Amino acid sequence: MCSTGNCKENVIATGRFVKEYWKGRGAMAAQMINKAENPLGVKPVGTLLAEFAIPSIIAMLVSALYNIVDQFFIGHYVGMLGNAATNVAFPLTISCTAISLMCGIGGAANFNLNMGRGDREKAAKYAGNAISMCFAIGMALCIITKIFLRPMMEAFGATDQTLAYSLTYTGITSFGFPFLIFTTGGSNLVRADGSPRFSMLCTLIGAIVNTVLDAVFMKVFYLGIEGAAWATVIGQVVSAVLVALYLTRFKTVQLGREYLKPAAACWGNIAKLGMSPCINQLAMMAVQIVLNNVLTFYGSTSKYGSDIPLACAGIISKVGMIFFSIVIGISQGMQPIVSFNYGAKQYQRVREVVWKSIACATVISIIAFLCFQIFPRQIIGLFGQESEEYFIFAERYFKIYLFFTFANQFQPIVANMYTSIGKAAAGALMSLTRQILFLMPLLIILPKFFGLDGAMYAAPVADFVAFLVAGAMLLKESHQLKVLQAGIEAEEHGAA
Repeated sequence: MCSTGNCKENVIATGRFVKEYWKGRGAMAAQMINKAENPLGVKPVGTLLAEFAIPSIIAMLVSALYNIVDQFFIGHYVGMLGNAATNVAFPLTISCTAISLMCGIGGAANFNLNMGRGDREKAAKYAGNAISMCFAIGMALCIITKIFLRPMMEAFGATDQTLAYSLTYTGITSFGFPFLIFTTGGSNLVRADGSPRFSMLCTLIGAIVNTVLDAVFMKVFYLGIEGAAWATVIGQVVSAVLVALYLTRFKTVQLGREYLKPAAACWGNIAKLGMSPCINQLAMMAVQIVLNNVLTFYGSTSKYGSDIPLACAGIISKVGMIFFSIVIGISQGMQPIVSFNYGAKQYQRVREVVWKSIACATVISIIAFLCFQIFPRQIIGLFGQESEEYFIFAERYFKIYLFFTFANQFQPIVANMYTSIGKAAAGALMSLTRQILFLMPLLIILPKFFGLDGAMYAAPVADFVAFLVAGAMLLKESHQLKVLQAGIEAEEHGAA
């Protein structure tokens, strides 16, 4: 059954299909039918963006809360050294996110691009390979972490006082790496299949389990940092089970076992389109490692010592991740819409969703900037009460390091735009700008002249330059999409 309007649209689309087929243009005809069937190609862009971005934002926020909740309970029941230890372990969490985004977004982009072109068989193959890729790399990371745990923690900036906490926390949470990667990567495929709410639900339920168990293990059973770690792992397992159940009932294509068999070509193309968000996360991990070591080294020669800067940086990084989670949620929400419409050659819709995503993220960025500048002490205070010296440093660090938050939305959205339209090289370059090309050198150079202050001021300088580069690339690509759309319209006018 269908409504009068939908029936009329289907009749018109079928008529155009027959006309194009007899002209020998079967591929274009199949594309017309595919656009008529899939809401990504016909539904209002604003409505689609809300439907996909809001659940994605919630899912990303909930994912960020895994770390925030642990930080909260550890701050209150273990103390500053426990918080510093989770900061030392944080690069491995970022590496999990990097891998999962490479597999998930790379798989989802290839899936949606091929769905837009009408090639369901190829789309199913990419979805299946993305799933097997997530689990295989997750297991490999878990094993590598177990083998090299102590040298990793020392390289990531652990001090003599925080090393034991770091080894305990990371040694346990590494068991959850395969499940975390599978959940985050698989959620992108669930979203690409047109179920953003279920994607959000998988992460949300896991986070609720984590929060409840944090309270039980630490407040009731006094398990300390071990309790926080096991609560995290159990929550990740629950989320992974929910994602696995959905993938057995994929809506748009049927994912049989044959599609899970690794194919080198598929893995290569998934990695290619997923490289941009992966590089962005790996760059964040590299910056976090360098920052930890810079704070430890230069903090030891300051009145604050090494542990106060290390603990504060951990909290501020995770609070900053809440803001970035919203922006990344918006960019992930736009990905299926951009990929499908680019594959279907509806370039005006691509431009529209990108600019609306930028507008939404800008509003969020300004609100986050105001909160970070006005309420830094109150935010830091949520994670435990320490000395006045601790709060003085934390408040100043907060205001300076996150100063350009109001302009930080451009780089991740522009990078994901390039990934979504299949331009992997441009997306990878965009991902490298802030973290590797600008921030990393500044973190190494500025502290040599300004000590701890140099580490703080490196971030806003890098943010500003990255904003200029992203803005220029966005304007250039938007113009190219406009030209492509004009060409399509001219072709259709000539055919008529």
